Parts: sequence; C-alpha cells; structure tokens
Amino acid sequence: MTVEGHGPPRDIAVRLRDGAGPPVVWLGGFRSDMTATKASALDEWAEKTGRRFVRFDYGGHGASGGRFEECTISSWLDDARAVIDAHADEAPVLVGSSMGGWIACLAARERARRGKPTAGLVLIAPALDFTEELLWANLPEARRRTMEADGFLSVPSEYDPRPTILTMKLVEDGRRNLMLGGPIEPGCPVHILQGGRDPDVPSAHAFRLLERLPAEGTVLTFIADGDHRLSRPGDIARLVAAVAEIA
Repeated sequence: MTVEGHGPPRDIAVRLRDGAGPPVVWLGGFRSDMTATKASALDEWAEKTGRRFVRFDYGGHGASGGRFEECTISSWLDDARAVIDAHADEAPVLVGSSMGGWIACLAARERARRGKPTAGLVLIAPALDFTEELLWANLPEARRRTMEADGFLSVPSEYDPRPTILTMKLVEDGRRNLMLGGPIEPGCPVHILQGGRDPDVPSAHAFRLLERLPAEGTVLTFIADGDHRLSRPGDIARLVAAVAEIA
C-alpha cells in the first residue's frame, strides 16, 4: 500500500494473517522490521489460535520503500494509521516495541479522539519521547552543535552493522509529538513490559509513562533481569500472555 502525508509518498510492506477476534497489530521499533523475533513469535501464536495478525514495516524500514533519513515520528504514525485503518480498524490490539510503543500510544490517543475504539495496548520497553528524552538530552553540547550545523549525526548501532543516521528533522518532529508532559488518555487498557537491565530505555522511563496513564486498566510487568529486546523464551511467553489477556 502507498502512504502519503508527512514526507514523500512511500510503499509500505504489510503481512496479514487472517483470523477471528480483535485484530492484533505489531508496531516495531526504531530500525527494526516485521520479521524480528517478537513479531514472528506473535505470528506463530496467531496461527495456532486462529487470530488475525497484522504486521508491517514503517517507511525506510525493512521491505518498505522510502529513505530512512527522510522519515520522522509523524511519517511513521501516518504509516501505522494507514495500515490500521485498512486492515485492523475494528478495535485492534496494538503491540508496540520500543519506538513502536510511542507510535502505539499516539495512534490509540488519535483513535479515541476520532471516536474509534482500541481494544488495548501492549507496550514493550516503550520509548515515548525518545528523540528528546533519550537522544537529544544525552548528546554532549558539541555533538548537538554538529547535528544542528550538519542536519544529522552518524552513530554506531549495537543492533546493526550499519551506522544509524539521526537527523535534526527527526528531533524537531519528535518535539511536535511529545506525550510525557501531561496525562495520556489512550482510551483502552494498557500492559507495559519493561526490563530492569534495559540500557536503551531505562526502567525509570517506563515508570514516568506509568504515572501519566490512568490507573484503571494499566498494568506493568517488570522483569528485573530483562534487557531491551525482551526476546528470551520467558520474555516471549509473557508477551504472548499479555496480548492474549487483552485480546
């Protein structure tokens, strides 16, 4: 499917598994794709249980078109909105990993404002506001000046042999989508899975989100020895159980 909106038009790759029940939608992380471990595990669960499962790659990710450097939080939200509206519009369960947790919260809040229900959110190490709170805030002043002057930074990635290109466009757009400054009303139950040994999204960040969500219907599962990926067999089992409970 082709998505237009923020940024140039881009072809978005989508995989669908037909089934019953509220559709489950996978929202991946920054520079991840829909073939990653957790998404594949949920697809296996959906196949075994006869559930509808939708996964896709954002623009500039995986099998989708578009240049990563031209994309932003707003453009990736456009991609998610288009996929959900086309393939999972009837009270979906949104499962967001890392950056996908931010996209999921934005999408659910937007759906609530449009009068469209969301069955629930399952958020894995949710990286809300990461462009400001976890990226920009941790850059030394000299690196900030370089990024402002050049428009980008090239930084090594622990998860990919290719460096990550971080743009000022991404940071500035992120500021238009910040959520942690006030109450967050997703309009549905929320289950957060957070590792205590996550070097990328510290547990304190998840607790900030917890404080801004309604107490009713919100659950936090804290895995003290868990890392950022939460892809061990036990972590996957917790993820599947959280999705199945909402779905």
